Amino acid sequence: MMRNILKNNLLLASFFFISLGVNAKVTLPEIFSDGMVLQRETSASLWGTAKQSSVVKITTSWDKKTYVAKSDSLGKWKTAVKTPEAGGPYQITFSDGERTEINDILIGEVWVCSGQSNMEMPMKGYKCQPVDNALEDILHSTDNDLRLFTVAQNSTLEAVDTLNGKWAAASPASVRNFSATAYYFGRELRQILGVPVGLVVAAWGGSACEAWMRADWLSSFPSVQIPIKQEDITSKNRTPTVLFNGMLSPIIGMAMRGVIWYQGEDNVTRFETYADLLTSLIGGWRSVWGLGDFPFYYCQIAPYDYSLIGYTINSALLREQQSKAEFMSDNCGMVVLMDAGLEYGIHPRKKNLAGERLAMLALGDTYGIDGLPKGNAYYDDITFKGDTAVISFKRADMWVYGENGMKSDLFEISGSNRVFYPAKAWIDRSKVYVQSDSVPNPVAVRYAFKDWAQGDLFSDGLPISSFRTDDW
Repeated sequence: MMRNILKNNLLLASFFFISLGVNAKVTLPEIFSDGMVLQRETSASLWGTAKQSSVVKITTSWDKKTYVAKSDSLGKWKTAVKTPEAGGPYQITFSDGERTEINDILIGEVWVCSGQSNMEMPMKGYKCQPVDNALEDILHSTDNDLRLFTVAQNSTLEAVDTLNGKWAAASPASVRNFSATAYYFGRELRQILGVPVGLVVAAWGGSACEAWMRADWLSSFPSVQIPIKQEDITSKNRTPTVLFNGMLSPIIGMAMRGVIWYQGEDNVTRFETYADLLTSLIGGWRSVWGLGDFPFYYCQIAPYDYSLIGYTINSALLREQQSKAEFMSDNCGMVVLMDAGLEYGIHPRKKNLAGERLAMLALGDTYGIDGLPKGNAYYDDITFKGDTAVISFKRADMWVYGENGMKSDLFEISGSNRVFYPAKAWIDRSKVYVQSDSVPNPVAVRYAFKDWAQGDLFSDGLPISSFRTDDW
């Protein structure tokens, strides 16, 4: 009997040490796996587990250099490797006595793509909710130098360091189920830059901005309540911190160029704090990623009749907050989608406009491609000449124009009684003149300041955001 007891104890001890990684070979997060893209010409972090307190040797095939890292008492290790100019495929080998390999690695441009359902929405669309021209674009999507990775959805109050996902080269099969906004963004980068591109999507439909933030970043927002226990989570995608912990935490520190973001629909009913929330999210992600003020480009939510889902708050107020946020952080830009909404659908079909406009921001501001607009023109100032309001704009070097001539049908004007009337609006060079016979003494003007409006005011090929001159 004593012999059996000793044998069982040895088996238990052996299992215990294996679970600590003592006898395990090098294991890597799935974000570091066959087919991946590493950010070019940088110091790229790699991490994983190995034997407890062991020496891990990492060899990169592009320069034959070997790096050495030491695992801690739990078997965890981390190091960084120097990456070359764009190219590949390459290989990285890892060894703590046993060999692990990553093959078919490309060196290029890596972007993280995050947000809620309009970022998650795949090229195949949702049921009864298609993406414009998707079938044609899927058919012609094969590109071995465009690599795609989707982080599996995970909601947790405790930060984790593991994730599920798999790298895949762009093909009809992989693109069909991949984020449409992200795909069109990456396709544009591939065509213009001519280097490998890696897209990492971490998105969850219906998610709140607060869910993608760390608890300490939310301390200045008293209305935000963070549950203490996992079982107290009332919503897997809206509860504060749960998606930061479950989906972002495992990839934070991964070398990348920047972030694209499409979120805000869930925050429409809490619009008042959104500019500050998004600014805190941007600053927080940058601080924990450790890559400086990386580019952060985002989509303003598209017009949609929110009364169809029971909202009584004008979503233009959220768009206004998003417009403010663009100027609250450096190296930040917003895409306007006033011409790309869908009155009866919260998931607009023109995902190509979202992705391509995000790419245009990146190509101009991050990659220095000349000849592109420096973002959308936006409202600057209002003056009054008798019964006529005169609106001026910034970033409107090419002046402004209407979709249907030198006019707009979406302006309203008000006097001191705060009652808005439809107005005549005509355009002269870079200014819009607004007048109504019902308002002899105007004090305020609004443009497309409703849930739903098909934007008809443009400058340099890009739509101008809805705006108001009052703060009522």
